[in-house]
Amino acid sequence: MLKRISSSNANGDMEDFFPVRPECQELVPKTRFKPKVGKTLSERRWNAAFDKDGHLDIAGVLRRIQRGGIHPSIKGVVWEFLLGCYDPNSTSEERGALRAKRREQYASWKEECKKMAPIVGSGKFVMSPIVNDDGKPIEDTGMEFADSDVDSDKKVTQWKQSLHQIGLDVVRTDRSLVYYENEANQAKLWDVLAIYTWVDDDIGYVQGMNDICSPMVILLEEEADAFWCFEHAMRRVRENFRSNATSMGVQSQLSILSQVMRVVDPKLHQHLEGLDGGEYLFAIRMLMVLFRREFSFVDALYLWEVMWAMEYNPNMFAHYASNGSNEVVVTTKLSKKMLQQYGKYERKNVKNGRTDQKSLLAVFLVAGVLETKNKKLLNEAKGLDDVAQIMGDITGSLDAKKALSEALKIHKKYLNKARIPES
Repeated sequence: MLKRISSSNANGDMEDFFPVRPECQELVPKTRFKPKVGKTLSERRWNAAFDKDGHLDIAGVLRRIQRGGIHPSIKGVVWEFLLGCYDPNSTSEERGALRAKRREQYASWKEECKKMAPIVGSGKFVMSPIVNDDGKPIEDTGMEFADSDVDSDKKVTQWKQSLHQIGLDVVRTDRSLVYYENEANQAKLWDVLAIYTWVDDDIGYVQGMNDICSPMVILLEEEADAFWCFEHAMRRVRENFRSNATSMGVQSQLSILSQVMRVVDPKLHQHLEGLDGGEYLFAIRMLMVLFRREFSFVDALYLWEVMWAMEYNPNMFAHYASNGSNEVVVTTKLSKKMLQQYGKYERKNVKNGRTDQKSLLAVFLVAGVLETKNKKLLNEAKGLDDVAQIMGDITGSLDAKKALSEALKIHKKYLNKARIPES
């Protein structure tokens, strides 16, 4: 659980939990989120949501998060449930056993990586290439490698070649935060990303994963827990990071965004198409790193947790445990009580028979941002550079709560205009 840096403010000043380096105070976006009594999920309310055996009242938790986010002191442990790491219907004993099993698995993977690159787990990390294309160590790197036949393996070589890029991104990650002034904390982020890259070699490491992983590393003290939280978050967005010579995974969401805009604001869509912006490539960053660059650190966390609460599907844990894809199966004809265990956005999708996970709330968030800039885009955008400039100007000026509200309105408008039949 995240420990507070100081306790000078009874309402929980965000500076107490996520202090910003003094020289960066004027450079970072202003934080708007503040915990509110009676709305924000507090530690007391969170603890009261469990019965004596540890079963969680997820419906009550979702309602509170959707009203006012999560108090910083418990964000990490709550995120584990929102992301499907744990089943709310499990007992405390069952979750403890699962946590221990996962920590053991992570330790095993880490040891495997350490044998290939001893710097893993050392409290340090690399920012220069350590092997060439043949997998041979580059001279003067200061790195030692264990002799092993496996070093010639293509997977091993590709992994080692990604390590310095992870390091270069780590030092650029949330560098305004005091937390990352400590090299050991940077190394923790590097270790988690390096081990994830080894485990998920199908996609490997792609820039932007560092922005998604960083909050988990900060919020969860135990490195293995941070890894599994990140791994579950990636299940929702990993296809965005898949790419080849001709396409990017995020294009599927950009295509849905194009479809949504064509329905909810055909005039703006037509204007953007006329500027060769109909593919919405200017929205790639927003979708890839879930608005991390558009909001302050704290507001981005608030945005994520409310999004995840709104998108919550109670079948998520069971589906992930069965090694299913990122598409969660939704049971139809649910009782009113069961529907309360779904987030408000997912509940609407279930009622309307939409069970695919590609129409994530993030797409409607982007659509909502475009709608708020409708007049400016129509009147001032004469080319793609103008579109990029207008969209770039939103950094630090967006209100996460209003953005979410607008996204839900766009979603409702889209469902109504698209005339999707109710199941």
